[in-house]
Amino acid sequence: MPITLVIADDHPLILDAMENLFRLEKDLKVVARCLDGDEALKAVRRHKPDILVLDIQMPAKDSLVVLREMRKEQLPTRVVVLTATLDEEGLTEAVRLGVRGLVLKELAPKLLVQCIRKVHAGELWLEKRSVSSALERLLQRETARNEAAQLLSPREIEIIKQVAAGLRNMEIGKKLFISEGTVKMHLHNIYQKLGVDSRTKLARYAQEKGLV
Repeated sequence: MPITLVIADDHPLILDAMENLFRLEKDLKVVARCLDGDEALKAVRRHKPDILVLDIQMPAKDSLVVLREMRKEQLPTRVVVLTATLDEEGLTEAVRLGVRGLVLKELAPKLLVQCIRKVHAGELWLEKRSVSSALERLLQRETARNEAAQLLSPREIEIIKQVAAGLRNMEIGKKLFISEGTVKMHLHNIYQKLGVDSRTKLARYAQEKGLV
């Protein structure tokens, strides 16, 4: 089965170039091409492609709006973003919203093909020249948060946040509308899962994993 693609860019020439590029690859298939963000979102909803290749700057519906809508609707399509400029704030937000690939338009076309394959395989592709130290830190924090979410329940994560904020058990119970005994039970389970034995170590864990 080929990797299905929706490609979105407001320049027809770039769309033509991408479509011609992907046509040469037997494992890639373009199912829709879009000139603005609104079209891109509709195409993703309709075709449910494996990958959306999205220009970071789109008319009608901004690319970040498209990403927020996709996240809100829990659409499974993975996103590769194309960018001509390095707007740190916009790129950071894109990564926060779940973008799995980031490619500069000036790079060789073969790198875009490689990126799509890597992202489809579940990997990240963040071209080093387009990733600032801030983005790298954000990515590390997002990875750490995901690791914590797999290990801990939402209630346990909330309690860790309150411990890191300096609240005592009684205060945490009042804030979360649970008994102090229930807080103690959760903390016991948390300590066992994380292999820590003090509130100080638990607060340090929260900081390292970006939970606070």
